[in-house]
Amino acid sequence: MNVIETNIDGVLIIEPQVFGDERGYFFESFNAERFLVQTGIEVTFVQDNESRSKRGVLRGLHFQKEPYAQAKLVRVVRGRVLDVAVDIRPESPTLGKYVATELSGENHRQMFISKGFAHGYVVLEDDTVFQYKCDEFYHPEAEEGIAWNDPQIGIEWGIPESEIILSEKDRVNSTIDKIQK
Repeated sequence: MNVIETNIDGVLIIEPQVFGDERGYFFESFNAERFLVQTGIEVTFVQDNESRSKRGVLRGLHFQKEPYAQAKLVRVVRGRVLDVAVDIRPESPTLGKYVATELSGENHRQMFISKGFAHGYVVLEDDTVFQYKCDEFYHPEAEEGIAWNDPQIGIEWGIPESEIILSEKDRVNSTIDKIQK
């Protein structure tokens, strides 16, 4: 696997080695030992999640508050998304900055997101299947979100605002300055 550092400490792009031939392809989507050796990060994932969405669905920006913060390894099985991680660590020099990358069933890229980040993605193709691993169980009482269109962050989502489809929960998320207080 190839590990690509981003402009924010705590977010990595992972490119697995894909073996393909006329039958299709094979790749190892996660190997704890190889991940530790190549990233220096020891992580134990305890929960896997999957969603299927149509084009325009925007999920996020979500995070869990301490003591239930989650590190995530995210990927797309089919389709395409623009995946985004926003630094919400109070003492971080990159607080409020974000990393965005396209993940797809074609490029097999993954993004590792450390604890201390809000996460979200917008779906760029119909019938997209998104999977992610978490190192902490989901705790609804610890869930919080940041507005997808927070002007202080200024995320370029890559599709017109008129095409964004949000859940009721994501329509009322706070801005980053309100979650930091």
